[in-house]
Amino acid sequence: MTWGSTMADYVAGKRVLVTGAASGFGRILCGKLAARDARVVGTDIDEAGLKDLRGEVGDGLGTSVADVTRAEDLANVAATMRDELGGIDVLVNNAGTMPLAFYSDHAAALAAWNRCIDVNIRGVLNGIVAVHDTMLEQGQGHIINLSSIYGNFPVVGAGVYGASKAAVNFLSESLRVESQGRIRVTIVKPTGVPGTNLGGGIINPEALVGILGQNSETYVGTLQALSAGTADAAATDPNQAGYAALEPEFLVDQIIHAIDQPWGIAVGEITVRATGDGYIL
Repeated sequence: MTWGSTMADYVAGKRVLVTGAASGFGRILCGKLAARDARVVGTDIDEAGLKDLRGEVGDGLGTSVADVTRAEDLANVAATMRDELGGIDVLVNNAGTMPLAFYSDHAAALAAWNRCIDVNIRGVLNGIVAVHDTMLEQGQGHIINLSSIYGNFPVVGAGVYGASKAAVNFLSESLRVESQGRIRVTIVKPTGVPGTNLGGGIINPEALVGILGQNSETYVGTLQALSAGTADAAATDPNQAGYAALEPEFLVDQIIHAIDQPWGIAVGEITVRATGDGYIL
């Protein structure tokens, strides 16, 4: 063994498909992968957001408007990647919605819940199906599915969202077992990350009690202080254990770490937390 040896670069040149690319984790991931010389294609239903991202990232990024709930949309993107890039090495099923609400909120939440099921479950399945045969024909591939700590255990306020992420875990693990030696599978479980746009889909803010439990009052106060710019310095400093709210870039770096491995090495599951956050799941 050679101590201190430097790991090879396994990101450069990889052909990567990212769903939900116009915002949140997907947007940051596309930019960071392109900077590492990956050949990235980002999809989203937000055409304007994709155009803005393409202008920001430049020639290292291709984009395609696609709805993950439509299997034919993702199949067409995958076919174009095969034709133009010669294959697909990595799929990141990132697109998702988070309509937190109690069952008593059903009148206001039902449409958003149905959309959540379509995007978070059907969208992941459509992505897997779109690239599955290509990866098997290549003899190798990597599928990364965005789940959540909400998929770890059922709690109040997240019945539908948590169930959708538990389904992502099941889809991922069954794929891993079926395709061992051909497709490596990574499950990514974000904690609460205020810097993404997922919070915009919350129907009832009080439903956050499920993920916060006994920490609800104190941690909501911390989040309010962070938003107002009045939080303690330790809460905003990632170099201190009191760091209270994870910035999305830190999770994206770990997704890239999972990609940056020899084909025979699979990072099976990733959860990255701010040490001082208040999430109990």
